[in-house]
Amino acid sequence: MANAPAPKPTTVKKESSGSASMFSSLAIPICFVVALCTFIFFLGDASHFKGGDPDGGEANDIFGLIHKGGVIVPVIMTMLLMVIVFSIERFIVIGKASGSGSVDAFVKKVQTFLNAGNIEAASAECDKQKGSVANVIKSGLKKYREMELEAGLDVDQKTLAIQKDIEEATSLEMPMLEQNLTIIATLVSIGTLMGLLGTVIGMIKAFRTMAASGAPNQSVLSGNISEALINTAFGISTSALSIIMYNIFTSKIDKLTYAIDETGFSIVQTFAASHKAAAH
Repeated sequence: MANAPAPKPTTVKKESSGSASMFSSLAIPICFVVALCTFIFFLGDASHFKGGDPDGGEANDIFGLIHKGGVIVPVIMTMLLMVIVFSIERFIVIGKASGSGSVDAFVKKVQTFLNAGNIEAASAECDKQKGSVANVIKSGLKKYREMELEAGLDVDQKTLAIQKDIEEATSLEMPMLEQNLTIIATLVSIGTLMGLLGTVIGMIKAFRTMAASGAPNQSVLSGNISEALINTAFGISTSALSIIMYNIFTSKIDKLTYAIDETGFSIVQTFAASHKAAAH
């Protein structure tokens, strides 16, 4: 049996990788500037320190204590802001990809129309739903209609052509959903490492100060160690948030992928069953 010719890919809406790259290149430095300004002008404000001295004075509150964490603090704050910003961006993109209504309800409606042989109604439902899932399903339904009019192929070849069209449409839509997830995944590890780096630097300074004084001062040493540990706490918090958001987004993407696969399988099976029955 001859192989079915490769179907022409259906045009599918997708977010350009250029705009996503531009968003990333702008968001990261903006987050750093905001974090640095917050560190200097808010956390470093004189009101947060006894005697109004951010350098030598003891912290009055939690904001002053965070500032005492040192130069690594604005770096970790940048990472925390990046997690928040990219999480909001992914929520918006994945929300648009899901469409205007419930994905599960949409899939059930399309499957009902397919079982009834009402391809036009299923396509109209895609227009109502919109989003990546609807785009891929509509692409498959369009190919379904094209194959009904194709006279040069047998049923198996037509079925294969529909399946390939759905796979190509999926390959155009799904990468958009996974963009910037690598940044969130990277922050999972870097957040903790930067926190530990800040703590190590703070501990080195604490012991150097104690060595320079000549006489051990437990109160000063304890204060310096607590300031150093601020970085670890901040870094672990950033990593924990990154893990939570990454798992949420991967779960949402898996759900959309499953919906596409389930409906695409229904389209292929419906076409094969109806046309094989007609052939007999």
